[in-house]
Amino acid sequence: MKNEKKKQDEIEETIKCPKCGNTHLTKDYSRAELFCEKCGLVIDADIIDQGPEWRAFDSDQREKKARTGSPTTYTLHDKGLSTTISWQNRDAYGHSIPTRNRAQLYRLRKWHTRTRISDGTERNLSLALSSLDRMSSMLNLPRNIRETAAMIYRKAARQKLTRGRTIEGITAAVLYAACRQCNVPRTLEEISRVSQIKKKEVGRNYRNISRKLKLKLLPTMPQYYISRFCSQLKLSSDVQIKSIEILKKASNEELTSGRGPTGMAAAAIYIASVLCGELITQREVSEISGVTEVTIRNRYKEIAKKLDVGILT
Repeated sequence: MKNEKKKQDEIEETIKCPKCGNTHLTKDYSRAELFCEKCGLVIDADIIDQGPEWRAFDSDQREKKARTGSPTTYTLHDKGLSTTISWQNRDAYGHSIPTRNRAQLYRLRKWHTRTRISDGTERNLSLALSSLDRMSSMLNLPRNIRETAAMIYRKAARQKLTRGRTIEGITAAVLYAACRQCNVPRTLEEISRVSQIKKKEVGRNYRNISRKLKLKLLPTMPQYYISRFCSQLKLSSDVQIKSIEILKKASNEELTSGRGPTGMAAAAIYIASVLCGELITQREVSEISGVTEVTIRNRYKEIAKKLDVGILT
């Protein structure tokens, strides 16, 4: 059973678009099609919908109609396909289990826990995915980020890239790679803080994994940080719109190339707040963005001088 699941996963990961060679394929169950995100080529027009055959419009209907367990997920070492024995001493009907049978039930629980993690590879995967879930929860990351990070970690473990490195260091690196891949802005400082791993080590592991797994990651755009920083600074939508406009003009003038995206985003927010009359200090922007005040001032002067935004430098 495990070998069949492993073969199926390997087949799904190696499918490529025959026209452009892209590996990012999307399944459209409403049309029963598998198509390429890049060129739009329909690769398979008769895929199987793995979802339920019924529809539910609220949580009560979903609970009544559901006849199976939760869907498979890469965030669990067994993909959520194993069973669990509850620690409550009650049977399926809610009745209390007699005292004479509790010792036998305790032994069943113990051996069930041991058989779920049979070897060192599964134990390593279980610890890594637990650490990954903990860091994702602390950063309030969505579900797709966790699934992507778990998939990257499984690929790294399969190619033995985790040997000789700490679990926390690798999980922090794959989490940062997943954020970059899904365009969810999280800085190395934030990843380092929740993982309690030095920023230098996280960056080194990230570069090694992205190079060995050939992850195609585009540079982070400063615009990705605007909404989050403005929300934390409690600024209005006008400041957010103005900041994006400033960054677009700066990108056209090639001011963003070779400069940190968080620094450019912080400087654009500061300029926009001044133009919109919502005055904030550079220290406040620095505390939220994790960029020093000196960097904000330097980026602020460059943008104000080059774009002539109408404020003193």
